Amino acid sequence: MENQKEERREQEIVYSRSVKAGKRIYYLDVRKARNEDLYLCITESKRRQAEGEEAPSFEKHKVFLYKEDFAHFTEGLNDVIAYVQSQLGTIEARPEWTPENQEEPKENQDAEESAKKKGIFGIFNKG
Repeated sequence: MENQKEERREQEIVYSRSVKAGKRIYYLDVRKARNEDLYLCITESKRRQAEGEEAPSFEKHKVFLYKEDFAHFTEGLNDVIAYVQSQLGTIEARPEWTPENQEEPKENQDAEESAKKKGIFGIFNKG
């Protein structure tokens, strides 16, 4: 049983890209399955600093996207991004996050400004 878990963790990564977005980093890893098929593993890693802890921890979430779902996923993603852009207009790219230059959104900020600062939509804006 332990050997099977190790095998799963050691799936070969054949291509990888990371996207920094505020306090989050998205890892886009193309992996090779045992049957030689390729699939996409999207990992969101968010930095957390718990009170009383010296070192930060990272909360991770993974999504596995298989090749037969790429077209539907891309269509859906493009659709929701287009909707958000139609509602908010041009979405500015987020500046590089550092503890010194970023704060959590304040309660008195309006909803539109807060929506612009959250999420991954800025990384998809090419214009």
